[in-house]
Amino acid sequence: QVQLVESGGGLAQPGGSLRLSCVASGFRLMDYAMGWFRQAPGQEREFVAADGITTVYADSVKGRFTISRDNAQNTMYLQMNSLKSEDTAIFYCARAWGAVAESSPLKYRAWGRGTQVTVSS
Repeated sequence: QVQLVESGGGLAQPGGSLRLSCVASGFRLMDYAMGWFRQAPGQEREFVAADGITTVYADSVKGRFTISRDNAQNTMYLQMNSLKSEDTAIFYCARAWGAVAESSPLKYRAWGRGTQVTVSS
């Protein structure tokens, strides 16, 4: 059974950092592209970053966020630096259908339940 569990969210000050983790089970992380998405209240789910054959970032997080993975631990990470209030959202990790990093949520088969990130002073 495919399962994704996010952690690491919380409250951060503007300019601060957080590192999100996504522990995968039921499949080998190395075989698939993985992505991070986020959803703020009243807004649609939006793409943040994805790692597969290539690595792709949303323009809004380029230079601030870094996606990485530890295949031995079957875990994916999102290092978030220089956080802004507009980064406040629930962050979700997702497994793609294949190995290509995609920005469309329609290209993802499995989703975690999310972890809340709040950036506020």
